[in-house]
Amino acid sequence: MKHSTRRVLATGAFALSAAVLLAGCAGGGDGDPTDAGGGGDAGELTPVKLQLQWLPQAQFAGYFAAIDQGFFEEEGLEVEIIPSGGDIVPQDALANGDVDFAIAWVPKVLGSIEAGANLTDIAQIFQRSGTLQVSWADSGIDSVADFEGKTIGSWGFGNEWEIFAAMADEGLDSTTVQIITQDFNMNAFLQGDIDAAQAMTYNEYAQLLETVNPETGELYQPEDFNVISYEDTAGAMLQDAIWADTERLESDEEYAETAVAFLKAVVKGWVFARDNPEQAAEITLANGSAWGPSHELWMMNETNKLIWPSPEGIGIIDEAAWQQTVDGALAAVNETGAHLITEEPPATAWSNEYIQQALDELTDEGIDLTGESFEPIEVVLQEGGN
Repeated sequence: MKHSTRRVLATGAFALSAAVLLAGCAGGGDGDPTDAGGGGDAGELTPVKLQLQWLPQAQFAGYFAAIDQGFFEEEGLEVEIIPSGGDIVPQDALANGDVDFAIAWVPKVLGSIEAGANLTDIAQIFQRSGTLQVSWADSGIDSVADFEGKTIGSWGFGNEWEIFAAMADEGLDSTTVQIITQDFNMNAFLQGDIDAAQAMTYNEYAQLLETVNPETGELYQPEDFNVISYEDTAGAMLQDAIWADTERLESDEEYAETAVAFLKAVVKGWVFARDNPEQAAEITLANGSAWGPSHELWMMNETNKLIWPSPEGIGIIDEAAWQQTVDGALAAVNETGAHLITEEPPATAWSNEYIQQALDELTDEGIDLTGESFEPIEVVLQEGGN
């Protein structure tokens, strides 16, 4: 597969049972994923299974919008979205043939590829890292260089590698910090058990800002915290990407055609979410998100910031950002001395071939694929995200 050198700029809710969501009314929703093909016979929809990295929430709004707005059906697809509450590893489900496509962070899949998985990043939806490390304003933790001797929160499950990549770039020994396994909330931080907690711009950080400060009786404010954005460090890594089965892409023409059709619908879904954030947030709530409405809208707005603008087109993989992710993954060493990867991934680990074909076909429809004029909305968080 050829790699484009075109360049662009470089998850967590909980307490929700997995739900199955279908698009379209024809075709076999329970079909074998290996039967996925481009469009099927006239009047039939090709069944496709998509594995999410987490539970339904606005982090995945583009996929739910593509169902809600009929974009998948327009491309001849019947898409089943399969959530994960941590019980399913997306890249494993894809490598095992249980699903057709999966959403997962690039560093996590790089580790799986080195372990033997044969997967390809066919669209880099998130162009920027949304990971933060948050400390109290008076903590003295202003940068990664201040981590030594501190308790640093991380969710684990592969979410920790940006921390270690940024530390490696600062020349810090990972054994000089105490890594605390953190739940997908900010409770331990608020209770004083963690000096600097891991947070996503679109989720855990909002949890802080929708919490009442017991000293003031009002909601916490941004000035109450120091925020380190990994996007501003050498540890920044590419996050939500769409992954496909490499062998099927190379050997199954129908699967490759389905990949392009799938990407076209997904792009239209994310464009819809960009241009209609309030409606997109409502769609994710209707599809099972457990968050309150102001939290969901915050998440939609912050997710859009990680995607737009995409100067070369949404989903195009920036070779420089990809290499930075690989370099960080090679450099990162965790507190036990373990490495994420020990060698460069194969050339088949990413390709712009399929997303570029999808964008080329969508250009004729007059869709804004770069979001050059994108402006985020203003979101006012309410207590508890309600």
